[in-house]
Amino acid sequence: MNKFTLFLFVFFVGYFSVFSQNKRQALVDVLDLIEKQFNINFSYADKDISDILIIYKKEDNLKAILNSLEKQTQLRFNKLNNEFITISKLKDRENHFKFQKLEEVVISNYLTSGIYKNNTGSITIKPKEFGILPGLIEPDVLQTIKSLPGVLSADETISNINIRGGTHDQNLLLYDGIKMYQSGHFFGLISVFNPYLTKNVSVYKNGTSAKYGDGVSSVIDMQLSDSLSQKSKGGLGINLINVDGFTSLPLSEKTELQVAARRSVTDLINTPTYNAYFKRVFQDSDLTNKDDASISKNEDFYFYDLSLKFLYDISKKDKLRFNFINIYNALNYEEQSIMNSINESSKSELKQKSLASGLSYQHNWNNKLSTYAQLYYSNYDLDATNYDILNNQRLIQENKVIDAGFKLETNYSLSKYINLNTGFQFSEIGISNLEDVNNPLFRRYIKRVIRSYASYIETNYLSKNKSTLLKLGVRDNYYKKFNIHIVEPRLHISQQFLEHFRVEISGEYKSQSTSQTIDLQKDFLGIEKRRWVLANNTTIPIIKSKQVSLGVTYNKNKLLISAEGYIKKVDGITTRSQGFLNQYQFINAIGSYQVKGVDFLINKQFNNIFSTWLSYSYSSNLYTFSTLNKGKEFPNNVDINHVINFASAYTLKDLKIGLGLNWHSGKPYTIPLKNKPIFDNGINYQSPNSSRLNNYLRVDFSTTYQFKLNNNKAIIGASIWNIINKKNTLDSYYLMNNETVSKVENTSLGFTPNISFRLNF
Repeated sequence: MNKFTLFLFVFFVGYFSVFSQNKRQALVDVLDLIEKQFNINFSYADKDISDILIIYKKEDNLKAILNSLEKQTQLRFNKLNNEFITISKLKDRENHFKFQKLEEVVISNYLTSGIYKNNTGSITIKPKEFGILPGLIEPDVLQTIKSLPGVLSADETISNINIRGGTHDQNLLLYDGIKMYQSGHFFGLISVFNPYLTKNVSVYKNGTSAKYGDGVSSVIDMQLSDSLSQKSKGGLGINLINVDGFTSLPLSEKTELQVAARRSVTDLINTPTYNAYFKRVFQDSDLTNKDDASISKNEDFYFYDLSLKFLYDISKKDKLRFNFINIYNALNYEEQSIMNSINESSKSELKQKSLASGLSYQHNWNNKLSTYAQLYYSNYDLDATNYDILNNQRLIQENKVIDAGFKLETNYSLSKYINLNTGFQFSEIGISNLEDVNNPLFRRYIKRVIRSYASYIETNYLSKNKSTLLKLGVRDNYYKKFNIHIVEPRLHISQQFLEHFRVEISGEYKSQSTSQTIDLQKDFLGIEKRRWVLANNTTIPIIKSKQVSLGVTYNKNKLLISAEGYIKKVDGITTRSQGFLNQYQFINAIGSYQVKGVDFLINKQFNNIFSTWLSYSYSSNLYTFSTLNKGKEFPNNVDINHVINFASAYTLKDLKIGLGLNWHSGKPYTIPLKNKPIFDNGINYQSPNSSRLNNYLRVDFSTTYQFKLNNNKAIIGASIWNIINKKNTLDSYYLMNNETVSKVENTSLGFTPNISFRLNF
């Protein structure tokens, strides 16, 4: 539900009439009054309640109020529990119940407003309903995901999100059904996905639907708004990093255009936020590493993104959709040196860009059967040109991904309580890598292509009283190049008991043919070191995973307590995909990791004004490589055993304040032997990952205030990341320099302020 958008509607029709008891009032405002009176939450689609005016009489009996509303509006008010009520049109209930997919919200305000837990096991984030999280003044999609239990970024970036011990490339990122291969602006500090067109973000850590391939760690499914709004709306915003704007523009009764754009201001002005980001991202890179004979300066960095979606409701049964996204990061800098009394200079550059588009068509055959088809194209391109004046050397590196295919899905409602979902998917993925050196002459170009075919079937059952949900599916992936079938069963069971308790059991088998590797830490100027590669079924296997989890939640009187334990095993990983910085950095080996853990959350809300939560995650994450460490287990590079997040959010009318603490135990790393650090012209290391960095600690703050500006709504915000300016070490490794061993440390973001202003109309 998008209260923000609905309030805008109220301004246009006459805000002065909201509080009148004797006149008709907008339903959205009445719902807000009821929520505050009875400490409940309503969930509904904007289009279902827009333009509805009612006569409201305040009563102490919630049931009587809901009965009155049903009679006046022809809407159905479905009470899920003591805190949550869904609203739907009666005709939709009768004719289109198949679209519900039997998914129900079981926990609202999972951390803050706009974050929900569903009976399918997924977490849903609705950016337009987003409350506030510490350190965030805007609803950054991926930064929000990092706040969930079991989710961590070991290096603070959203281009390296570790979910239950996995690497970032093991997360499947879908943008309106299209797989994306780039997630971060500013090389990992800002999400590339504009939140103001994103309607829902569904996060699955286990028990995913059989329709999802890839992503052995998680699925992050971003869906744009898919319904016509009938009214123009938009917004403009600016902060110390970028400016942005969006609009939803009805072109006719059946068509609408949604557009969002964003561009950095970093190449125009220097701000405290930019300086902090620059120091964090470009440390230990070619841009900041200088010697006596060479200096780098005059850097030029900027980014932008453009999103577009066209909606066409051909008829009541037919929908056509087209979407497009373009993402771009660019860095240029000049290197100068004095050679033989001559001042020489050259320009190095790094470009990272993605382009994706999709065309989809949905047809509703009757009130039980619908079909959905999509054609899509996704492209990722990473290019770097690096000049070394002192050695008269030029290095060109390229990493390109082209992913194209189509999907066909059928949904059939066997009854009001059982759905059947089947589908077929085809994809062709081509990935190429180029390295070209002029001195000495060297060129290496590798390109691989894989065609995969997948079919799946899944059934969902939801009991009449909605206390039991069973989701059971199976997926078959066929890789033609290797003549391999991989069968993947999926399971999720959700059962309510003793009224306020719910138990969940999830399990899945998954696989993926793409991964990211690191050849050298100085690849791509040392900034975007990871490159995409395809499985070849020999040195790079298809990655396979299996996972099972058991969770219990208690939810009553706005007190939520949940705990979930899990075991996950991932096979087919390579040393190059893990980013080793020790004796295994240049070793090619195939192995696995197994992670066991538990995620705990307690959240208490007080009268829709104050909310506080504490999450704790424990995990043990161990590698096994048969050819390394004598085949013995050793800690994973992201084996962070303990993670604690403690935060509070305060809302008083139009003022929101968030304050939070993030702490986790140290990340593993490897140090040289103290008595004999050098052996055979190389570093003589101790046992792999046998040492730990110091514990990580960060405190964040954010606040926003909404006010009326003429006939529009404006929001100002301020945030501080790392208030205490704690210097946290994110990575530590060693290099050989002139027959001596030197230590390199990468540190976290320091004290980083940001301010924003936004106008919605």
